[in-house]
Amino acid sequence: MLTKVVDWFGFGSHGHDHGGHDHGGQGHDHHGAHGHTHGVIDATIATTERGIWAIKWSFVILAITAALQLAVVLFSGSVALLADTIHNIADATTAIPLWIAFMLARRRPTPTFTYGLGRVEDLAGIVIVLIILASALVAGYEAIDRLLDPQPVRFLGWLAAAGVIGFLGNEAVAVFRIRVGRQINSAALIADGYHARTDGLTSLAVVAGAVGVWLGYPLADPIIGLLITIAIFGIVWQSARSVLTRMLDGVEPRLVDEVHHAAAHVAGIDRVVDAKARWLGHKLHVDVEIAVNDGLLLAAANNIAASLKAELFAHIPALDVATVRFAVPGAEGGHHHSPDPFLVSGKLASGLLEIVDTPEGERMRLRLSRHAEGLRANVAIERAGGAVESLPLSPVGGDHHYLQSLVAPAEPHEFSARLQLAAGQDSEDLPFAMAEPEGHDHEHAHG
Repeated sequence: MLTKVVDWFGFGSHGHDHGGHDHGGQGHDHHGAHGHTHGVIDATIATTERGIWAIKWSFVILAITAALQLAVVLFSGSVALLADTIHNIADATTAIPLWIAFMLARRRPTPTFTYGLGRVEDLAGIVIVLIILASALVAGYEAIDRLLDPQPVRFLGWLAAAGVIGFLGNEAVAVFRIRVGRQINSAALIADGYHARTDGLTSLAVVAGAVGVWLGYPLADPIIGLLITIAIFGIVWQSARSVLTRMLDGVEPRLVDEVHHAAAHVAGIDRVVDAKARWLGHKLHVDVEIAVNDGLLLAAANNIAASLKAELFAHIPALDVATVRFAVPGAEGGHHHSPDPFLVSGKLASGLLEIVDTPEGERMRLRLSRHAEGLRANVAIERAGGAVESLPLSPVGGDHHYLQSLVAPAEPHEFSARLQLAAGQDSEDLPFAMAEPEGHDHEHAHG
């Protein structure tokens, strides 16, 4: 029985050994952010267990704090302490929706909820905001009622002590929630931790109210109660803004900048076409579209995507899923009725040979992903009657990865041909064939 109790508080065999996972200032340590916990490998379970541990202790500390304050409220008659106690009770109860959210987030994805139930954290955040709002309304009502109908406040020493107890209890909870919330990137837990810290400061206001009454100003107590209520409304606004931003897929602008920064570290990426990010509970999902040389072979393109993913995980500790997509080539490229391109794979070069539209008209273009030094290329097209149409390919704009003919291939664009490659003393001929799409009209204007 004792072992179960110890485990429940996080100190048993399934406890929280996270001593090496504080990431303050370590912006490039993703894997540490989702460390292993006593053999648990799944990142979601590890971070969720850590969150539940913080929630358990937050609940216990605030429940004890509120109980002690409530006892003082009963015999002191202080409305300021009543307001603070009401809010601490509400603060303790916020652990319940957060706890439920973290437990649900552990469930595996299903055919219906393919991303899992990480979004319940955001719903828990909304419930927390509503609980805080309700506590503010109750506290405000009691403060205004006491201003209109003053009542004597007694046991000022005990009242001041209760204010100090409220401060210490809330500060302990704030440390737990903010630290763990940052470690697991939970917006709801961080927001709740900050409002617990503010609660601690408002608890000290109870001490000020007791001093005011002791100095002969009986209205100091309800006035302090009203000020605490205003502070609670401020917490409602801050927490709601934080949680709603996450619910609406809002992210910090620096995250998108970090995506571009990570891409700059990867050779072969021409540019980042688009970058998006969104939170799913405490897990960050990033979707990046990049432009690369469209003559790359599949293996080379996959290597670039894998390198970018590695850089993203290194630059963004909160990242859980990274999706890399390749941009579709622009309008300048394959003609809508041109033959299918020829995939070049030889000892001297690899790439893609196709007929493309350019401002000067149709051209043969070879896009290279690999080539020998000093590569020369020529397309020899076999025409009727044994004639051979020769189209030398030369670099486009000085870029040796793009070799293009100076004139268009003659019609029809349905032929057998050879791609003739040479570099130094080496040469090779790669035979290929092109066939026009069904129904293609052969009447073209040539450049």
